[in-house]
Amino acid sequence: MTTTTETRKFEAEVAQVLHLVTHSLYSHKEIFLRELISNASDACDKLRFEAIGKPELLTGDGGFHIDIAIDKQARTLTIRDNGIGMSRDEVVANIGTIASSGTRKFLEAMSSEQKSDANLIGQFGVGFYSAFVVADKVSLVTRKAGTEAGEGVRWESDGTGEYSLSGADKVERGTAVTLHLKADEDEFLQPWQVRSLVARYSDHIGFPIRMLKESDGDEKAEKPAEEWEVVNQASALWTRPKSELIDADYQNFYKHIAHDFNDALAWTHNRVEGTQNFTSLLYLPSKSPFDMLMGARDERKGLKLYVKRVFIMDAAEQLLPAYLRFVRGVVDSDDLPLNVSREILQQNRNLEKLRAACTRRVLDLLDKLAKDEPEKFATFWKEFGTTFKEGAAEDFANKERIAKLLRFASTKSEGAVQAVSLDDYIGRMVPSQDAIYYLTADGYAAAAGSPQLEALKAHGVEVLLMYERIDDWMTSYLTEYAGKKLRNVAKGDLDLDKLGGVDAEKRKEAEKAAEGVVKKLKELLGERVRDVRVSARLTDSPSVLVLDEHDMGLAMQRLLKQAGHDVPASKPILEINPANVLVKRLESETNEARAQDLGLLLLDQAQLLEGVALDDPAAYVRRVNALLAHT
Repeated sequence: MTTTTETRKFEAEVAQVLHLVTHSLYSHKEIFLRELISNASDACDKLRFEAIGKPELLTGDGGFHIDIAIDKQARTLTIRDNGIGMSRDEVVANIGTIASSGTRKFLEAMSSEQKSDANLIGQFGVGFYSAFVVADKVSLVTRKAGTEAGEGVRWESDGTGEYSLSGADKVERGTAVTLHLKADEDEFLQPWQVRSLVARYSDHIGFPIRMLKESDGDEKAEKPAEEWEVVNQASALWTRPKSELIDADYQNFYKHIAHDFNDALAWTHNRVEGTQNFTSLLYLPSKSPFDMLMGARDERKGLKLYVKRVFIMDAAEQLLPAYLRFVRGVVDSDDLPLNVSREILQQNRNLEKLRAACTRRVLDLLDKLAKDEPEKFATFWKEFGTTFKEGAAEDFANKERIAKLLRFASTKSEGAVQAVSLDDYIGRMVPSQDAIYYLTADGYAAAAGSPQLEALKAHGVEVLLMYERIDDWMTSYLTEYAGKKLRNVAKGDLDLDKLGGVDAEKRKEAEKAAEGVVKKLKELLGERVRDVRVSARLTDSPSVLVLDEHDMGLAMQRLLKQAGHDVPASKPILEINPANVLVKRLESETNEARAQDLGLLLLDQAQLLEGVALDDPAAYVRRVNALLAHT
């Protein structure tokens, strides 16, 4: 063992985290105890798993436990575990230089909040630093299981820019974190207060949390020997009968596993016995985590996986499909092998059944919310609806169930609120309507104001307004629901005859009357468009772009181009409204230059309405100005 003390600087981002932690006023600063106990529990879980293959790691072990010790004279609070412990390199990697994308996102989230909140710390995997919310110095002594007693490591920092590392004689394996409390944090030196916090935040931890038994207050009596007593339930909450648990128990457990200070929105707790034996406790959060808002699909977190009450992994992504990555919880299987790994999980036959069962439980929970607690379901949809829509394209086995839960805005809903289900829509369809009509756009205003809707609205036909980036992709997979085809009103020929629109004879007459202006436009626009034709969609606007039935949507084309993909060029069809004054002016215009400007203006306007960037915005402005000058 070396007794040399080495001083190191924190990684830049960690230093920023510490600065925020030590200089912010937190509304829930007691969260530090939950975070440190959670870390201690994880350390015990990890050792129990490692010991399956290396039982010698537990030699002389008297059972796992987490101890909390208070020294009022020294003003210290110590959380000690006999879990897996850390080597010197692991201390540096895990505390001094956390190489996690979550650290940067934590900083971004904290800096964007008007009032900092301690619960964000745990969400981003930097829960250890919550100690500095209440302490002006933190000492950590640790020894990795399986190493010699003299190979302990001491880490110490006052939360500024540096920390010290030295060797330490530590007979016991595991980690002890000692907080040197700030002058105004006396409440955490009171045993009753600490016990209360353990009961509130950590009662469900599956290992005994112990504190020294308090004396009876008789100072004359002989001082008794130190006696530890367990101050939590010390049993895994998901293994307890539901009849023994109350909502507060479930909520506290959720906050522990999700590192969330908000209550869960809903949960489902089930024990399955038969061809498969497993317990699941799955939660819907009430707020979308910051890492989901900022991150990508490959940053999702999975469920905690246990096998026969033995912790296996913290984020088993294989237990739920990607579109349910917001779900938090625990799965405890009796059928998976104890030596299971992520690679083995991908090949295990039981996993597919387990995944299907967990998915079914989540969908059951959402069905129940949609039916019995619509306000809660509306909260879920606001937070996670965009993510959930991925399931319509990815989960073929549950496509109908997922589609039933989808919500959209529509031409008959109030504003941009997505509250219309496909069943609601079908129930309001006009007689003789045989399709579900929808429109995709770059935003609600663009969708609600689109000229594509004019004729349908005039005939009382409801249209679903889809204005999120995922909608074009989703509808390329979700093409039918309850026997009704989904039709994009911006594609193909919109046959309004069945819906009580203009009859076929009158339509032919209108087309024949407009042959001249259609021919003129085709000559003016040339190769810029695939075709020009009279529109059945328009009642007021002069022009609109339309795609063939099987063409890729313009919004999807833009998304793919932005992502660097080569997208086959597809020319749109320009539909015109011969009754519009601008089209009539083009028809009668004899000046070739002004006719060219009018023709290009009809195309430019249609492109702008579809969110298509103009090739030459300056030319568009010149054309508008020129036409205004001759009005």
